[in-house]
Amino acid sequence: MGRVTSRTPVLRIRGPQHTTRPDTVAAEEPLEIRLAGSPLAVTMRTPGEDFDLVHGFLATEGVIGGHDDVAGLRYCDSVDADGRNTYNVVDVDLAPGVPVPDTGLERNFYTSSSCGVCGKASIDAIRTKTAYDVAADAARVPLEVLFALPDRLRAEQQVFEKTGGLHAAGLFTAAGELVALREDVGRHNAVDKVVGDAVRTGRLPLSGHVLMVSGRASFELTQKAAMAGIPVLAAVSAPSSLAVELAREVGITLVGFLRGDGCNVYTHQERIVLPE
Repeated sequence: MGRVTSRTPVLRIRGPQHTTRPDTVAAEEPLEIRLAGSPLAVTMRTPGEDFDLVHGFLATEGVIGGHDDVAGLRYCDSVDADGRNTYNVVDVDLAPGVPVPDTGLERNFYTSSSCGVCGKASIDAIRTKTAYDVAADAARVPLEVLFALPDRLRAEQQVFEKTGGLHAAGLFTAAGELVALREDVGRHNAVDKVVGDAVRTGRLPLSGHVLMVSGRASFELTQKAAMAGIPVLAAVSAPSSLAVELAREVGITLVGFLRGDGCNVYTHQERIVLPE
């Protein structure tokens, strides 16, 4: 397994002081996902929880509906110049009867750590339909619980404390209990790892939960929340216009600029319980 962090020498400049010292940076390596030996996707990710990442990616892309759709997965023998396994290729066997996705011109399955949606040919191609009725979810989140989530998320970001270079995604109950947290150089990878953890343990759909992300709320993250059946998506930064549109359409409560004692609730405000 690759390292989550690495050490590198840097010239540190702080006003008149110039020093050379080692610094800790977040690791970033490619992960190739194959289906029965055929390449499906490549994503730049932080090594670790790779099987969660693969399960989450396949679920949020609509390739699988749950853990039973995966017959097996394994690291392939991808080796570096010294003949050591890089652990950067995962091969997946789908269960009998699960259709293999079309990887033709409609979708370029290369994704980067900063934007997993860039390879999509059109908005229509990425409006994957969720199997879950998110709009019918009866979850209610007290405002004080919502306000506490960013600090809870940051407190659990162990690698971020060392590097300052990782995004985080945390899955919480409506009462504020942390269920799972994952870090990654890619925002979409962190979410896929959280969703993949739920896929592997048979917990989809994630009804009654809140997905808290450390950056902005993009269209893709909103789609991933919908595909996992998550009714509330909260972000410390801004949502995009397409994220708002999709959240309104599928029934997700979308919260942005969640910081301190303030936030903006863009869609389905009825799930947020305000103090009387």
